[in-house]
Amino acid sequence: MTGQRLDKWLRCARLVKTRSAAARLIADGKVRLNGERVRKQSHLVQPGDVVTATPPQRLVVWRVLDAVERRGPATLAQTLYEDLTPKPAATSDNAPETRTGKRPTKRDRRRLEAFRTFWR
Repeated sequence: MTGQRLDKWLRCARLVKTRSAAARLIADGKVRLNGERVRKQSHLVQPGDVVTATPPQRLVVWRVLDAVERRGPATLAQTLYEDLTPKPAATSDNAPETRTGKRPTKRDRRRLEAFRTFWR
């Protein structure tokens, strides 16, 4: 492989659903290739390149391993890159834990208020 367009590769690797979404992500400056911001979707990616992208609410860091002509199943897409994304930071031990998806209990609200007043 001599190289593949960045927008095509992002679509084949299933970071985005369409090439136009990939082009928009690149044009907005949310994609870096080997640490440098890329502004053109026609930029070629080669095996060994590191792609850093920030789609909404995420950060992904991938090392390009291969490219394909057509978008295939997800299992094939996972063979195109090596995931280098850093793991999310652990939560602070001082913060009160609340149950997710449910309203906080009276005890949780008291802990949360104590935590907030401590950090003011």
